[in-house]
Amino acid sequence: MALLDIIKGRRSIREFKKKEIPEDVIEKLIDAIIWAPSAGNLQSRYFYFVFNADIKKRLVRAALDQSFIASAPLSVVGCCDYRISQRYGTRGKELYTIQDVAVSIQNLMLAAHEQGLGSVWVGAFREDEVAEILSIPDHLRPVVIVSVGYTDENPLPPQRVSRERAIKIIT
Repeated sequence: MALLDIIKGRRSIREFKKKEIPEDVIEKLIDAIIWAPSAGNLQSRYFYFVFNADIKKRLVRAALDQSFIASAPLSVVGCCDYRISQRYGTRGKELYTIQDVAVSIQNLMLAAHEQGLGSVWVGAFREDEVAEILSIPDHLRPVVIVSVGYTDENPLPPQRVSRERAIKIIT
């Protein structure tokens, strides 16, 4: 698949088949995260790959009862690593860490689509509850949960803003 086809073909998937993800595919997802760019190459991010059904059920409650989290074979919790602030100060802590997680998750979602998997970005959850469920240390902040699995739905592409509304070309 060409990269632009992968980008245009990826959808937010909330219905998953009860099918495990093979280990070699998991390794590709991990590589996609690891090879994402990061601010100052500090790689101020950390990820939890959650396969445990009981923990995923607890994440559902923390994520305002978004039940698809439990039905996906994999939930990835992406965390900012605040130790970057030692080098980049407040901007590093409040912005660069989130950017590092976001670009890593984008890589993950595109790699998942390439491998025939669906995914969905979940931003609505109680951070403190997720941190408690996963015993996340204080220097990490959970900012995203991504459910990943074989899709059991085929949503239509969402509307996109026009190029004129989104882009200004300066020559």
